[in-house]
Amino acid sequence: MSKALDGVKILDFTHVQSGPTCTQLLAWFGADVIKVERAGEGDATRGQLRDIPGVDSLYFTMLNHNKRSITLDTKKPRGREVLDTLIKECDVLVENFAPGALDRMGITWEHIQKINPRMILASVKGFGPGPYEDCKVYENVAQCAGGSASTTGFDDGPPMVTGAQIGDSGTGLHLATGIIAALYQRTMTGRGQKVLAPMQDAVLNLCRVKLRDQQRLERTHTLHEYPQYPDGKFGDSVPRAGNSSGGGQPGSILKCKGWETDPNAYIYFITQAAVWPAVCKVIGEEDWIEDEAYKTPQARLLHLKPIFDRIEKWTMTKTKYEAMDILNKYDIPCGPILSMKEIAEEPALRATGTIVEVDHPTRGKYLTVGNPIKLSDSPTDVTRSPLLGEHTEEVLTQLGYSADDIAQMRQERVI
Repeated sequence: MSKALDGVKILDFTHVQSGPTCTQLLAWFGADVIKVERAGEGDATRGQLRDIPGVDSLYFTMLNHNKRSITLDTKKPRGREVLDTLIKECDVLVENFAPGALDRMGITWEHIQKINPRMILASVKGFGPGPYEDCKVYENVAQCAGGSASTTGFDDGPPMVTGAQIGDSGTGLHLATGIIAALYQRTMTGRGQKVLAPMQDAVLNLCRVKLRDQQRLERTHTLHEYPQYPDGKFGDSVPRAGNSSGGGQPGSILKCKGWETDPNAYIYFITQAAVWPAVCKVIGEEDWIEDEAYKTPQARLLHLKPIFDRIEKWTMTKTKYEAMDILNKYDIPCGPILSMKEIAEEPALRATGTIVEVDHPTRGKYLTVGNPIKLSDSPTDVTRSPLLGEHTEEVLTQLGYSADDIAQMRQERVI
């Protein structure tokens, strides 16, 4: 069975996380991703956060599956010649260098267009055009600049970043979408184009509901779904909402049996209006069904804290899994707080290919996250990440270079 992106060639000049997230997703969909690395060093993450000395780190291996690796010194004339050949042969060049780095390397948009007017140049940058466009950005900076940190955490504490890599991996996913759109448009126009995904923009897109709430706050001076209502005060910007959903369905994280010793013995519980009578019956508060103080969603907004306190008394008598089994029978929305250990050991996630075990020649077997997007006609086979320069000769041969050419390039340390 063919893959969705069979025949698409990606020239991968990315490193660390944001760019490799993008190119790995394209590789999972079937694109031929050629990762260009510096000889002897390679992607910096090969050596970062190592758990086995002298072996590619999990940081690298989990972001570079299904790719081919070549080493190339683009500062040398022969290396530039090879690079130009790659540009001519590939469909997309993806990079996440610091602002201006690609131009300083001589790989300008004009140069790319001259060699291959069909090529798509896709870039991750920290900021888009504006006062900060030349600034270097990392994950937590993006979360802060994109509005996530200011709206995360509890109201009596500092801003907080989230464990989800919404700055790096989130931007990589956005860039992959832009690349696929540009490839589709090229089928009609015959032309390549530039695709830009600023990290600030991607984080903001993921925080759009908070921008929604900012405008509601400016109009009404209050946000009824936030824990500051009704007793607290609202300022002029969206506050941190703790574990409240901030949406139309109030929710909270509640303790379950064993919380005293298990930091993840919790459940997220949503008091959806449609199942409110069922909630009351489950926790033994049937009188609340017709009580005017609790009968309507609007009325309950005035009493969310005591409501969740009472629900928590019930959840504390059950494990999070027991509570899930009971609540799901009544279609009450809920979800267990799952640790990484629990997720890694979940059979269903392995069965769907969301968690995959991969065998590596120097690392051995390890777990990784598989393709989160499932296509019925293009199943994803997760293959291991490449060793540094593993496919150099293979790629150069496919580009038309002879064995003597390759031997000479090795002698000159071009590859």
